[in-house]
Amino acid sequence: MGRAVPAVTRALDILELFLDRPSLTAPEITEGLGLPRTTVHELVTTLTDRAYLIPTPGQPTRYRLGMRLFQLGSIFADQLDLANEAREIAQRVAASCDETVHVAVLDGADVVYVAKVDSTHPVRMVSAVGRRLPAHCTGVGKMMLSGLSPEALDARYPRDRELTGMTPHSITSPARLRAHLEEIRQSGLSYDECESNEAVLCVAAPVYDHTGDMVAAMSVSAPSLRWNPERGEEWGELIRHGAAELSQRLGHRPPATGPS
Repeated sequence: MGRAVPAVTRALDILELFLDRPSLTAPEITEGLGLPRTTVHELVTTLTDRAYLIPTPGQPTRYRLGMRLFQLGSIFADQLDLANEAREIAQRVAASCDETVHVAVLDGADVVYVAKVDSTHPVRMVSAVGRRLPAHCTGVGKMMLSGLSPEALDARYPRDRELTGMTPHSITSPARLRAHLEEIRQSGLSYDECESNEAVLCVAAPVYDHTGDMVAAMSVSAPSLRWNPERGEEWGELIRHGAAELSQRLGHRPPATGPS
């Protein structure tokens, strides 16, 4: 393995700052990354010359993401059938329950949302496509972690290292996480009980591709004020069917259960 190139790493760090901010000035980038002003100036100039960043109209010292990133993202989206298929099915699931529906993939020890359909309620979960969260704190993340081999799970979560929580309800014990993942494997559903947001609960189900690998998870999320055990069970079955339909769209065929 070659070593990481510091200049490239810093340029990517700059681009990733825009995940949470639509526009930034050079001083804001300098403050956010703790880099020297001259380094930031050189990197921003290079990224602007290559159209990865563009000056904001009317504010030439403020930058936003450029067309080159849109082009690369579009190519990625075209290749990712999951995102296209997920959006259509998530819309139908959301229409059935009028709650927020997410589809997410696993990236290391994080989840990244690739599709989202909002509830029409004025009080609803705040999230966005592209958002990244710790997998062990979310329903979709725990579902996908339950599909990993013990070796892959150990690589992400060493058994001797405590996990970082997002709320007081988050799982922080490696042993407890492993026990919880076994429960998820048995039930086929994963719940986030205010573990990533103290005011939100969700239930998630697995999404498989044509090889039988778990490639994503789909969830229904709702504020705690609209959640109760009966709804949790109802939405669990709804998301189970939605995830199964998405799996079928991706070419998955469940194993035969034998003669009836």
